[in-house]
This record gives sequence, C-alpha cells and structure tokens, in this order.
Amino acid sequence: MTKSPLTLYLAAPRGFCAGVDRAIKIVEMAIEKWGAPVYVRHEIVHNKFVVDSLRDQGAVFVEELDDCPTDRPVIFSAHGVPKSVPADAERRNMVYVDATCPLVSKVHIEAARHADDGLQMIMIGHAGHPETIGTMGQLPEGEVLLVETVDDVATVEVRDPAKLAYVTQTTLSVDDTKDIVAALHTRFPAIVGPHKEDICYATTNRQEAVKAIAPKCDALLVVGAPNSSNSKRLVEVAAKNGCSYAQLVQRASDIDWRALDGIRTIGITAGASAPEVLINEVVDAFSDHYDVTVEQVVTAEENIEFKVPRILRVPA
Repeated sequence: MTKSPLTLYLAAPRGFCAGVDRAIKIVEMAIEKWGAPVYVRHEIVHNKFVVDSLRDQGAVFVEELDDCPTDRPVIFSAHGVPKSVPADAERRNMVYVDATCPLVSKVHIEAARHADDGLQMIMIGHAGHPETIGTMGQLPEGEVLLVETVDDVATVEVRDPAKLAYVTQTTLSVDDTKDIVAALHTRFPAIVGPHKEDICYATTNRQEAVKAIAPKCDALLVVGAPNSSNSKRLVEVAAKNGCSYAQLVQRASDIDWRALDGIRTIGITAGASAPEVLINEVVDAFSDHYDVTVEQVVTAEENIEFKVPRILRVPA
C-alpha cells in the first residue's frame, strides 16, 4: 500500500533546556557519588520517561522532606522550593543538593531584593505549580500575591499601590504574560518590573519556533508531560498562531491517528523537559504511517550550559 506524502516540520530549538539538563545530571552524579538510593523531592523535571529512567538508576521520588530518611542525600527539583525546605533539611542535618534552575533562582533573588526594598510582590504564575509555590515561599506569607490572568489584576488587593514589584513564573506564555504585565502597569503605574524578563530563554525560544511553523501545519504535536507548564503553553501558542489541531503527547503511543487522517503537513516540537529520544520516537512513528519529508525549522541557536553544584564536583 502506497503511503501518503507528509511534510514534517521539526521545530528547533525543542526539548531539553540547560536547566533540565543540569537537574538530570545532578541526580545521576549524586547516585554515582553516594550510591543508591538518593531521594528527590518532587519530580526532578516534569517528564515520566526521565523520572522512570532515574528511578531505575536508584532515585526515589517523594513529595515532602518528611518522606526522606535523614541519612540519605536529598535533591530539590529544578522548579525550586520554598525557603523553609532547605532550612528544614539543615535542621535535620541532611545532605541536600539544590537542583533549582539558575534562571528560577534569579527570580527568587529578585523577589528577595524587592522585599528588602520594602516592596510587596505580585507573582504572575499558575496556582499550585511547584515553581510558583517555590517562588512565593521565598518570602513570608502575604508578601507575594498571585495573579494568573488579566482579570485577576483588577481584583488583587495590595498593601500600598506605590510600593509594588512583580516577578513571573519562567515557563509562561510570552504573549499572555505581556497582557498581564500591561494590566499591572495600567492599574499600578509605580510597579517595578524585573531588569530582564523572567520568562526564560528556553521557553521564549520554543514558543517562537512554534509560531514559525504553526501557520504551515495542518496539525502540530508537542512532546511533553501533562503536568509540564512550558509544554502546555506550546500547545496554546500553536492554536493561537494558525494551527487548527494542536495536541500534547507524552509518547508516540499517544498519537491519535484517526484525528490526523488526511493531513499533509505536521509540526513537531517538545517541551523543555522532553528528551530527544521521545521526539525521535514520534518522528519514526510518522515515517511508519506516511512518506515523510522532514524539514527542520531553526529560529534560534542555544549553547547555554549551567554548572552543577560544587558538592558534586568535589570527591566524597
């Protein structure tokens, strides 16, 4: 049976960012240094394949520090943690390694600096996301107010409109965040923003790549986890930029082939915590079903690398 022709636009950049790469390396190096088991508070990054792979190597994933024995090392996830978590680990004399992405740490430092200047913080983010919880937990309760939408800006109650600053979650939609920031500036003209945008380079680059291919595509698939904020934002960006069918898939086995019947062009990208092996798996699946021509669409080059913490670079 003759396969139908299909042009597959492969977005670049896609997949792993420097913060995710560093976090995974931290777990692997910790297992190598201290042996198994090594405990990880929360999923190190939001990807089941990655978490399962690390679990096979000897990582034990837990949700709270109380779930960890005090005589084994514990690693904090790339999303960051409230200040109370490392403080609790120190009280219990635990060995811990902080795998917080340096770009998330930058937001934590910003929030603390603004608080030192007497400013109340507004955080643009998603309620319940571990990064939001970690950032809001850098300051005492009530010092960081969360807004998720433009509508939230109209109702947020602040202590002093003249003494405000804002930070953002690093994995938000660039376009949606601009609208919320504009609303904040309209309601609170004195509000102070970050020196450099908080949304990270990887989130921005992956969204720009999707914008470049979405108008050409009958459908677009984002390889990523359902609890991955940046992956879900890529689906939204594709839908807003001319692609009528945009879906999140964890693996090739999740592809709904009936929904793709009759397509001639497909876009493929991946969230920042999805490994290239899963992207290749999806591309191979399309090659099994169609006569595929792959076109890579490159909108940016990434060469950023973050060092692992010193505790892992010195002998045990």
